[in-house]
Amino acid sequence: MAITRPLEGVRVLEIASIIFGPLAGQYLGDMGADVIKLEPPEGDRTRVMGPKRHPKMGSFFLTSNRNKRSIVADLKTAQGREILQSLVASSDVLLHSMRTSAADRLGLQYETLAKTHPRLIYCHVAGYGDDGLYAGRAAYDDIIQAASGLAHLQTVIAGQPRFIPTIMADKVSALHAAYAIAMALIQRGQTGLGQKVDVAMFETMAAFNMVEHQWGHAFEPPIAPMGYEPVSTASRRPYKTRDGYLVLLPYNDKDWHRFFALAGKPEIMKDERFATFTARQKHFRVVWDEVERQVARKTNAQWLELLTPEDIPFSVVNSLDDLVNDPHLNSVNFWEIREHPSEGALRYPRVPIQMSGARTDISRLQPQLGEHTQEILRECGFDQARIDQWTAPGGPCSPAPT
Repeated sequence: MAITRPLEGVRVLEIASIIFGPLAGQYLGDMGADVIKLEPPEGDRTRVMGPKRHPKMGSFFLTSNRNKRSIVADLKTAQGREILQSLVASSDVLLHSMRTSAADRLGLQYETLAKTHPRLIYCHVAGYGDDGLYAGRAAYDDIIQAASGLAHLQTVIAGQPRFIPTIMADKVSALHAAYAIAMALIQRGQTGLGQKVDVAMFETMAAFNMVEHQWGHAFEPPIAPMGYEPVSTASRRPYKTRDGYLVLLPYNDKDWHRFFALAGKPEIMKDERFATFTARQKHFRVVWDEVERQVARKTNAQWLELLTPEDIPFSVVNSLDDLVNDPHLNSVNFWEIREHPSEGALRYPRVPIQMSGARTDISRLQPQLGEHTQEILRECGFDQARIDQWTAPGGPCSPAPT
């Protein structure tokens, strides 16, 4: 029996740009869903972002749009809206990042669609959801990092709020959207009915930050301040070795004893401030200042040799460039080199989830703008004469000139 992908047979209509929605769509495509990316004539805005070999195929687009097919349709035209409704009718999931007012103008109100498509999973992703005081506000990753408290958490290191140098709000929220859609599909299998799924970045990241930082506010009334201090202190950082940087995290008493023995200072564990988990939590600054002093005495290679057989959690600090030649990543074939029909050789990180009973791989390379327009229109039942008319230059399904 052939091994299939978990979401094989599920069709997803993605109407989204930038990262949040498209990355959620890519996750679903990685799991085997047939993801149809509906793009305006100018294409997803990320197509022009980053280095590129050809127009509309920028690196930013390439990293979040594999395992998809692309169709162009100008939704400002009657023909485009007709195509949109046909695509919705043939899809299991509608994933969109439009403002609700814009979706409503296109006839994409969930309440209306649910009457004619009761099995549809309708997922709206946005910075702020449709309810509450901030409903409909424009938002991107930086806005949500600020609003959710994430930027403020950097104050202890930078002396003022700073953004984490990755689009964390977009990426974390995309994961939430993908798993929410998967859960809705499971429930549809039980009830036969679809539903509306709202995923807002603000609520997602506020909840994300509260996992450890709610702290004393997990109780009502609060019994201690917000904030898990051991991870929000300047003492929590990579430590300089003689030739690089090292991060280590002795976890239990045994780990701590072994670390200071390896450092040649076993007597340190006789200090009551170091002796127990509770004491180390109370005196964490003293403890980690001592760790820093010991780490600085050896090279990365020396620490690698000492720590590896002892099973103490540690890592040298890699740069992004280091990951390309990381021995572990290479041992699990993490990087794939694939020949793209138009873009030549491209490097991909493999789908990080591996399943023993299902395939999770790259089945489709990133599409050119409108690459599958004719194919998808035929699947929707439109006759070839209309398809040829609509895809001709200047038509509602023709990419805009570069």
